[in-house]
Amino acid sequence: QVQLVESGGGLVQAGGSLRLSCAASGRTISNYAMGWFRQAPGKEREFVAAKNGSGVSTYYADSVKGRFTISRDNAKNTLYLQMNSLNPDDTAMYYCAAGNSYGRSQREYRYWGQGTQVTVSS
Repeated sequence: QVQLVESGGGLVQAGGSLRLSCAASGRTISNYAMGWFRQAPGKEREFVAAKNGSGVSTYYADSVKGRFTISRDNAKNTLYLQMNSLNPDDTAMYYCAAGNSYGRSQREYRYWGQGTQVTVSS
């Protein structure tokens, strides 16, 4: 079992930055592909970014490419999402996830955190 706890969300003005963290416990995240997803009010949860188990490969949604950066610190067993140039469309609950496969489908991820809210004001 892997337990995931997100933090770092909050309220930020458009153009600002936030860094989300996802602390894992139970097992080391180096054994898993890790991803970030988000869900805005009234919308389905969507893929944001993912990094494979070795950390070599990274995959971003087109909507965040060039603005968001996913990274992992295996020594701290923590996943991060650095978000720059935020805009109101980025407002959502952000979730981290861990799985054995690397991709954009939620079905590939077995373990999920409870989420952290990001609100971007215009």
